[in-house]
Amino acid sequence: MEEIDVYRQLRQRIGSVTDLDDKLMDEVLRYFKLYHARRNELLLTDGSLSQYMNFVCKGCLRIFFIKEDGQEVTRYFAFENEFATGLASFINEEPSVEYTQAMEQTIILRIYRKDFYMLLSLIPGWEKFYRHYLEDAYINNIAIFRRETTKDAEKRYKELLDKSPLVVKRLPNKVVASYLNMSPETLSRMKRR
Repeated sequence: MEEIDVYRQLRQRIGSVTDLDDKLMDEVLRYFKLYHARRNELLLTDGSLSQYMNFVCKGCLRIFFIKEDGQEVTRYFAFENEFATGLASFINEEPSVEYTQAMEQTIILRIYRKDFYMLLSLIPGWEKFYRHYLEDAYINNIAIFRRETTKDAEKRYKELLDKSPLVVKRLPNKVVASYLNMSPETLSRMKRR
């Protein structure tokens, strides 16, 4: 994937949310730096600060936390053309309680937190983009809460197949199960049906 293509990809994604003229868009894009993450690389760990907003050009990022008993709980997956960060840490500049992991060889464009917030103060259209991102994050979290509190395991799995089939197709059962709040064995039984 050529560098020019990833910036075009990011330009299109931002342009789908907010209207920036070419000059302002170029100003925003110049702060995003290309990064190649290895499969299973941790980009953020518990206790560190979330310093980057990541745009997935190719691959997948997973955001998860680890319960006291050592069990991983996946909160979010970001595939191509999606953004991901440890949002609470990114906003509050407090140590993260989450991890961000590359699930595959992943190409990302990422912007450093201080640059992201500097752009918010200079470019009103960037503020619109951020508001859209925050609204999506909120809606996603409500959907996860609703899923976990109102649906049994089979309904959660069927909903995932309908809404996000890439998760089931591209990721290991153990990780998918951690997202659906079920054991890998339960997930395997459902997949066989």
